[in-house]
Amino acid sequence: MTRRFISQGSRFEAEIGYSRAVVDGRHVFVAGTTGFDYATMTIADDAVAQCRQTLTNIAAALAEAESGFADVVRVTYYLRDAADFPPCFPLLREAFGAAPPAATMLVVAGFADPRIRIEIEVTALKRV
Repeated sequence: MTRRFISQGSRFEAEIGYSRAVVDGRHVFVAGTTGFDYATMTIADDAVAQCRQTLTNIAAALAEAESGFADVVRVTYYLRDAADFPPCFPLLREAFGAAPPAATMLVVAGFADPRIRIEIEVTALKRV
């Protein structure tokens, strides 16, 4: 099997040295993804808007890996403030509700960029 690396062109990928996603066999590992619009390197102030863009970024990586939200088996949410999580529920339910993955939510002290309010990482299976 060949390992394939997926990039979304984020400056963080180049600066830090990581891939947005790695496909290894049937497994798709999507790195912790934030609400940055990678085309403009801007990020909204609002947690819900960040969650929406994060899901858009994840969807693009999954699609390139021949996978999708219905194929996600594990999701981990990282938030600075637990109060930001419930307003994101409708977006998360829309993305994952048809095939609910195993999930964990963690409140963290902060992120490398203080504007980040939510980060999401997923593991999915590639469609056969």
